[in-house]
Amino acid sequence: MKLTAITVSPATRRLGFAGLLPAAACLALMLAGGEAWRWTALTIGYLYAVLIFSFLGGVWWGLAVLFADAPRWTPLAAVMPSLIGLASFAPWLFGYPWPQPSLILVGLLLLVSPLIDRAIVGAAPGGDAWIILRVQLSTGLGVLSLLSALL
Repeated sequence: MKLTAITVSPATRRLGFAGLLPAAACLALMLAGGEAWRWTALTIGYLYAVLIFSFLGGVWWGLAVLFADAPRWTPLAAVMPSLIGLASFAPWLFGYPWPQPSLILVGLLLLVSPLIDRAIVGAAPGGDAWIILRVQLSTGLGVLSLLSALL
């Protein structure tokens, strides 16, 4: 099978944006639930952001397999989100402030993550639609994550 173009179907777009709902719900719970729900909502928001960031690593791995001219560093970039996610949990284990600092880190990394997609996809047919979606979704989750961490 030869890949002729990247396609972003309406269903993909809808499901992608639906993926912002858990982070938005956590932020809403933090705002409406008061101190009683703050830590729980913040922790769930952190875990969700880390899971999505790790998922992006799998996406990058798959894109690297599909695009023979992907940068040579792509496999390393693809495994980093899972390793960073795991390391971002360590402060809690050692009694340091958590999850705000870790959520800030993951939120910032989500904001810049479409740069990896751009490097992998390059000028592939349909690549612009993919990059636009990635920027929208990563900006959404990154901003929601940062807002949650900074409240």
